[in-house]
Amino acid sequence: MAASSTTIQRIKIGGISTARRVSIGVIEILIGVFIYIAFARTVAADTLTKFVMTPGGMNVGKMADWIVPSQLTLYILIGLSVLIGIGQLVKGYGKATNGLMGIAFLCFIFAFLTWQASGKSLNLAGMLSSSVLLAVPITLGAFTGILCERAGVVNIAIEGMMLMAAMIGALMGSVTGSLWWGLLFGVMSAVLLAALHAVLSIKYKIDQIISGTVINIFSTGMTAFISQKFMQVYQQLNNPGTFPRLPIPGLSEIPLLGPILFNANMYVYLMFALLIIIQVALFATRWGLRMRSVGEHPKAADTLGIDVIKTRYMAVLLGGVVAGIAGTFFTLGSVGRFDEGMTAGKGFIGLAAMIFGNYSPIGALGAGFLFGFADSLGSKLSLLGSVIPSSLMSTAPYLITMIVLAGFVGKGHVPAADGKAYEKEG
Repeated sequence: MAASSTTIQRIKIGGISTARRVSIGVIEILIGVFIYIAFARTVAADTLTKFVMTPGGMNVGKMADWIVPSQLTLYILIGLSVLIGIGQLVKGYGKATNGLMGIAFLCFIFAFLTWQASGKSLNLAGMLSSSVLLAVPITLGAFTGILCERAGVVNIAIEGMMLMAAMIGALMGSVTGSLWWGLLFGVMSAVLLAALHAVLSIKYKIDQIISGTVINIFSTGMTAFISQKFMQVYQQLNNPGTFPRLPIPGLSEIPLLGPILFNANMYVYLMFALLIIIQVALFATRWGLRMRSVGEHPKAADTLGIDVIKTRYMAVLLGGVVAGIAGTFFTLGSVGRFDEGMTAGKGFIGLAAMIFGNYSPIGALGAGFLFGFADSLGSKLSLLGSVIPSSLMSTAPYLITMIVLAGFVGKGHVPAADGKAYEKEG
């Protein structure tokens, strides 16, 4: 009986239902059909698309521009998307389903760019560089969610933590005249909110969704009040500056990848460092095994001597540290000032990236890049004179979020005890 139960559990975790396999396969084929109807048919056979492969203002890591036949490129993308869909319908891809569906969406995005820039020029490298920066808070938000939910605590307060850290980082960075002090105080503010969430949801066993919502509302109101009363009135309190770019010698000169990944500010490097640290800690250490066991079966973990309550507190507080770093990015790593509501739902999009990445740091990074790329479309396409209003294109990351949530909530490896308060027996 025990062996049978284990087998069933493995099927649920690693397998995929027939209905979902068929629906995803149909969607991937429809993506190819849409590319043909909306893009390929409307492009002349002799039209060329030019992609500039060096970000603007960069003098290192230059790469020759791509000049591709628009229609042929669109047909290749159609074929790739349809082949992925057919493979999904015939046999499925198991754990690789999310990744291959992401590739199908990338086919659609690149097809759209090829069609939109046909007969014109588009700085693709500049868009990719912008995408990496825009992916930073989303990916770090996803990392926060992974740390918390792998230990069994739902954390929708990420948005509030990020917003508070953004404001405190800007305020204290301006007061002290130091970006590093601004970063430290911003992280501390997020950790305090994480501690509040932990106490409410772990000690007092308040519904974790309600606890997170309360923190989000508090952060929105408090940051708006302080901004209006002080930071907008006294501009010297809202001028912290930003961390500069830090080119890595040698690596920054690699064509295409160098200017995008190795000539960035420290937040990009922190994102990749945290990716490695969290991935290794969760899946290659005893600490990670214990934390995941607390999220999967806290009673069994408690029986083995693991302190479930302490582990959950630690996970939420560590998540607060990462959320604080993500929040300070908006002010200290991007625009150099605080504006009300400037996180603009990136914490919630981070949760969607977590789900899309199947609660894995590597998967979350890929999802973060996808959302970041969608976020950069509006501003870039407005320079091309797109027939699609930039205000409409700015909704792209939110539309993709809804698609991801509709297609993947409950479909990944959700920790079995996620969101469930634990009562120690005895």
